[in-house]
Amino acid sequence: MAISLKRNRFFIPYTNLVFFFFLCVSLLDKTVSIRISNQISDTVVDSPDRPLKSAVFALGSFWRSEAAFGCINGVVRTSAGYAGGTKTNPEYRNLGDHAESVQVEYDPRIIGYRQLLDVFWSSHDSRQVFGQGPDVGNQYRSCIFTNSTEELRLASTSKEREQLNTRSSIVTTQIQQLGTFYRAEPDHQKFELKQHPFLIQLIGNMVEEELERSALATKLNGYAAELCPPRIQKHIDSRVNEIIRKGWPVLRDI
Repeated sequence: MAISLKRNRFFIPYTNLVFFFFLCVSLLDKTVSIRISNQISDTVVDSPDRPLKSAVFALGSFWRSEAAFGCINGVVRTSAGYAGGTKTNPEYRNLGDHAESVQVEYDPRIIGYRQLLDVFWSSHDSRQVFGQGPDVGNQYRSCIFTNSTEELRLASTSKEREQLNTRSSIVTTQIQQLGTFYRAEPDHQKFELKQHPFLIQLIGNMVEEELERSALATKLNGYAAELCPPRIQKHIDSRVNEIIRKGWPVLRDI
């Protein structure tokens, strides 16, 4: 049974159970932890034997950008932030000439930079000038930040291909060498996920730092925004329903 994330994001036949759950949660202290470990996704750990790579892209609002990469197989973690400008220590209300960006940490044995570029192009309108969708301004520009000569080559080739596919208009995407990537404030990390306390409770009351680094939270962030590939979206739907059918919440620490 799929869980609708549109009009009523988590409507299921067990309405009374869900109501009871939210009532309980509202009364519990913040130290309560509801752990459903590894129910939805396995955590991939960065280690010397399994080194991760990172890539940085700007494609509009970093809330949506972070979610767009979260559900991709091989992506381990994502972080919203600022890149491409000259201002030191930018902030959301004072980011200077930076672009809202997303840093993607990925396992190169599962997914390559070329595939991340495909996600980049398919997740926004690279022809839009001075913004993205309803978000207007230089901070929402389209940009690929490269870390190496090989990334520059792949990015340039992919831009040329994208331009051939859209001959009626000009691809506005910039390509520039990555300088410093500044992580955005905590309020902007896993933003889509944080709009759904239901999902936050499924994985436990993580402290902010833990939530930001969690591979599971990364994937659920994409799920909450309905940006997962259909197969993964349905898989997570079924996992969540399975947990509910088994009679959660399971309170392990109070």
